[in-house]
Amino acid sequence: MTTKYRAAWPAIVAVAAVSLTACGTTEAPKKEAVADSTLTVTDSRGKQVKLDGPAKRVVGTEWNVVESLVTLGVDPVGVADVKGYQAYDKGAPLTDGVKDIGTRGEPSIDTVAALKPDLVVATNDLTDAAIAQLSKVAPVIVVKAADASRQIDQMVDNVNLIAKATGTEDKARTEIASFRKAMAEGRKKLADAHLGGAKVAFADGWKEGNQVSVRPYVKGSLLSDVNTELGLVDPWSMKGDKGYGLAATDVEGLTKIGDAQFVYIANDSDGGDPFADGLKDNAVWKSLPFVKKGQAHRLPDGIWMFGGTTAMKQYIDALVGALTK
Repeated sequence: MTTKYRAAWPAIVAVAAVSLTACGTTEAPKKEAVADSTLTVTDSRGKQVKLDGPAKRVVGTEWNVVESLVTLGVDPVGVADVKGYQAYDKGAPLTDGVKDIGTRGEPSIDTVAALKPDLVVATNDLTDAAIAQLSKVAPVIVVKAADASRQIDQMVDNVNLIAKATGTEDKARTEIASFRKAMAEGRKKLADAHLGGAKVAFADGWKEGNQVSVRPYVKGSLLSDVNTELGLVDPWSMKGDKGYGLAATDVEGLTKIGDAQFVYIANDSDGGDPFADGLKDNAVWKSLPFVKKGQAHRLPDGIWMFGGTTAMKQYIDALVGALTK
């Protein structure tokens, strides 16, 4: 099954006070300014988290925040499920030797503690109990993993929050501008190819036994919102969840998207292609208009569907390339 979801300068410079006596005259003590490098960040919970300074030794418990850290030039010292990240989010590679802290749902508190991080970045998909335990080890900021009412803005908010905590705000501005540029250029390429307003449905899927389950990324999902900004139309009519904008169906549900192109991302580490391989002998699949027209497009492995700006730039490039080839 395809996997879902989920510094310090010296705080104080000593005040120097020196009394000089000459010719019977005493000068007033000279005071130097106190340098305070502490930093307070308000996270998605509305919680103010105080840091000794921009965090350098950072642990990430979810792949989207890890991607953003790497993109901003901060190599995390600890990452949840390193092997999974390397398979599913290839746009922002990890450095050699990064420590695996366990699963995204249950990070090892002892492993995190041993890394002596300045900061742990988590998402609200992690349980309150796990966040509370991590908070005993190091400061924790929590970003909102997803919001079906504003996915792109939420993604940008997350990048900016992580940048503030790590002192990489200039890099964040450059990265966000790069994402916006990629979006505009992708939209133009599609329009030039007379694909503005084209219907494009995105889904992923997995095979269990002889059954293929399909997960549509409907209106409100990050990829659907990106598609809309690119000038495409999402043909899915079903409603998704409030967080990620995801729905559930089967191969019969694919008949409801009509004369639309179909795009998906699979991963060979999941055991192959659930559509091209898993449904190759399925009569319903073979009857679908996009299959008959050769408009079922598998995008490259390693584009994380719930990622940040780097993954979305990868997605835009791959999608535009597939639709205009």
